[in-house]
Amino acid sequence: MEAENHTEGLEFLLLGLSEDLEQQPILFGLFLPMYLVTVLGNLLIILTISSDSHLHTPMYFFLSNLSFVDICFVSTTIPKMLVNIQTHSRDICYMGCLTQVYFFMIFAGLDNLLLTVMAYDRFVAICHPLHYTVIMNPRLCVLLVLICWLIIFSASLLHILLMRRLTFSTGTEIPHFFCELALILKVAQSDTFINNIVLYVATALLCVFPVTGILYSYSQIVSSLLRMSSTASKYKAFSTCGSHLCVVSLFYGTGLGVYLSSSVTHSSQGRPIASVMYTVVTPMLNPFIYTLRNKDVKGALGRLLSRAVSCP
Repeated sequence: MEAENHTEGLEFLLLGLSEDLEQQPILFGLFLPMYLVTVLGNLLIILTISSDSHLHTPMYFFLSNLSFVDICFVSTTIPKMLVNIQTHSRDICYMGCLTQVYFFMIFAGLDNLLLTVMAYDRFVAICHPLHYTVIMNPRLCVLLVLICWLIIFSASLLHILLMRRLTFSTGTEIPHFFCELALILKVAQSDTFINNIVLYVATALLCVFPVTGILYSYSQIVSSLLRMSSTASKYKAFSTCGSHLCVVSLFYGTGLGVYLSSSVTHSSQGRPIASVMYTVVTPMLNPFIYTLRNKDVKGALGRLLSRAVSCP
């Protein structure tokens, strides 16, 4: 096919998780409930935190932001996939693909940075408990979230501006169920050297610094726990970190699994199937992890449901 320098009428073909027509209803029946559970579960977390004054603390402020980002994250990819399955179509226009790439990078990056901020919050709470309310004041909490948004918006915008200069062939096939930047660069008809360099540098910076921050925070937390003489105090302090540790392990574990699977296997289906774990499963499990492992959230959720049932 001949490369096109214009974008009007340019379309890509998303191959999805399977090209077997008989599997499409199964995939639709699987992903629609998962999407609804993810959205409703995270909305419930946000409503629970906002409706209970006992949860108006930095820890739950960051959790409500994480839940909001997870809703947006899963809404970036799954609705388009469900529409394509239902309409028996694989098309996505150039601007639609560009928009999907942009918002996917924003919300994936925000998940990453918010988990780092939450690790810092637990570090201050356990290592500096007497100064916690002074350090983690509302102004700093809002500032930290705004900085996360600013960093990710800027990095994502840079990728999109560089992507705009590339040329593509109409009808180019993308072996995925959504437009992922790394795969888009592989199917481009023009030179992607600068794009790849920026992608590698941005990925390295946005992974190395957050992971380093999380590891440092928990190394200090463990050090503080070891100095505590009371077993009950150790358990109480560490229990506040349990949910966050589970979410961090799930997020980075599934993300690492995607890139390991794509590098080890030669099958074009390996990466999309592995991507389901961190694009769908992880946002879906986060509300359950924070609800089941957190007595405060369970209590607030019970009070919220009781008020909802008692309303005439």
